[in-house]
Parts: sequence; C-alpha cells; structure tokens
Amino acid sequence: MAKNKTTETQSSVVDFINAFVEDEAKRKDAFELTRIMQEVTHFKPKMWGPSIIGFGSYHYKYASGHEGDAPLVGFSPRKAAISLYIYTSAENKDELLSKLGKHKASKGCIYIKKLTDIDLEVLKNMITLSVEHLKNLYPSNYILP
Repeated sequence: MAKNKTTETQSSVVDFINAFVEDEAKRKDAFELTRIMQEVTHFKPKMWGPSIIGFGSYHYKYASGHEGDAPLVGFSPRKAAISLYIYTSAENKDELLSKLGKHKASKGCIYIKKLTDIDLEVLKNMITLSVEHLKNLYPSNYILP
C-alpha cells in the first residue's frame, strides 16, 4: 500500500508563509486565510507536507483499503493561485461555487487569485459545511479541536 506523501509536520506556518510566499499581497492573503480558517474551525494551523496549511484532521479509509490522515480544510498559497482544500458535497457544490466569486474549480480544489475576488462569508460557510460533512462521514475518526 502506498504511503501518503502529505502528512502533518512540525514546521512553522508563519515561517513557511514568510519564507516561501514571495508576493506581498499573496502573503497578506495567506495570513488572512489562516486567521479565517482558524476562526471558523477552531483548529490551529499546521503544515501538511511542505506547502499545505491545514486545520484539524480526520482519518479516512476507502473501500479499496487505502487509508490515511488529512486536514479537514486547508490551503496552499502557490505562485499561480491559492489552492483551497474544502470539501463541497455534490448537492450544494454548484450553488456555493456560483456565490463564491471569481475562482476556478477542479474535483478536489478551488483556485483563487486573491481574497478580494471572493465573498468571504460564502467561503466561511463552505468551510463550516466541509468540516460538518467530514465529521459526519468519519465520526469515529474525527479529531476534536
């Protein structure tokens, strides 16, 4: 069984943002996203792998037998865009994304250029729904704040 590459580390979130987010505006957005996600989830930010800032964690196990740990929500301030790791369920995904603002979405990520492009209240709602969904999906594997 393949081992997960992205695991929680002891690296400093603040040091990561200051050292690796070169663009000043993106660095400011990274600190603001950290504040928002911590406020909404009540979890302290942790580094996951070299470049993902995650909040909370849960243990998953798929029918295939693959299992691992992942943050409940998180983001990565990458050069091209900020990748948001927020689970949106199928029944409300399109509605929430239509209200979010300027973004691109793939199966597992939402990409934004800057926080001023999106509605922060919609983002906060999406974070809350993501945490609730994963808590319900993996109730015995959810780690409390």
